[in-house]
Amino acid sequence: MVLFIFVKICYNVKASDKKEGAYMNFSMVMSAIGNTFTKVLDICIVWLAFYYILKNIKNNVKMTLILKGVIIVVVIKILSDLLNLYTVGILLEYILEWGPLAIIVIFQPEIRSVLESLGRTKLLGRHKILTLDEREQIVHEIMKAMDYFHKHKIGALIVIEREVSLQQYINNAQKIYGDVNEPLLETIFFPNTALHDGGVIIQGDKITCAGVVFKTSMNPEISKRLGTRHRAALGIAEESDAIALVASEETGRLSIAVDGKLHYNLSMEEFRMTLIDALSPKAEVFFDAGDDEEVEGEENE
Repeated sequence: MVLFIFVKICYNVKASDKKEGAYMNFSMVMSAIGNTFTKVLDICIVWLAFYYILKNIKNNVKMTLILKGVIIVVVIKILSDLLNLYTVGILLEYILEWGPLAIIVIFQPEIRSVLESLGRTKLLGRHKILTLDEREQIVHEIMKAMDYFHKHKIGALIVIEREVSLQQYINNAQKIYGDVNEPLLETIFFPNTALHDGGVIIQGDKITCAGVVFKTSMNPEISKRLGTRHRAALGIAEESDAIALVASEETGRLSIAVDGKLHYNLSMEEFRMTLIDALSPKAEVFFDAGDDEEVEGEENE
């Protein structure tokens, strides 16, 4: 595309010069290169802006619903114009005129969340990229800890940061910066300790902080019997691309929230495979288990 634009500009300059009986000189070539670079830079900036906006909207359920609603209104407006639906057209004109202001007022928290996500997103990656061996070691340590929580019915919430930074939560939490290992995780979530009720954030191969308080999900479709831990896990999965691991204090059931979905009541093998898939660099389809099962005993989590 860049080469095509450059050739086109050079051709136009050369054609213009022939009419005047002159030849393309060095300044004209440099001017053509400068114009080409400007056009390419302009296109790249617009493309990057759309890419990061759409990427953050995809990770936010409420913003996705807003976008779908706007598209539906625009489609109905086009159909009303084609079918000469006068009254419908007038109503839609008012909606399109005042709709943006209404969306900003009503959905101000969601819009702010998306803008904050844009500011927190790591363009080049702030934390180290894990090797295959490091990733397997982390999964091994987490699985040992989750198995312990599962057997002893200890509540736990472990959040693994990916591309979207969780610095706003880290700032208000208890800093640790320790290696990811079973004894440390079990100590943090041991019942009746100061940090037991909060969550843990893992960045790379380190436990960055503990005692983290996350925003809970307001999704009306999730079961009302699910408690605070599960709602907090789903909330951070809706707000960012983080992986949230949950152990139920009431039943010992294990769950994973990722990409805005809660995979509830997984077996140990399902939990391990879902975690490995989520940590893999490539995007894959995650196994969602327990959707049709009755949710019970989670009122206090």
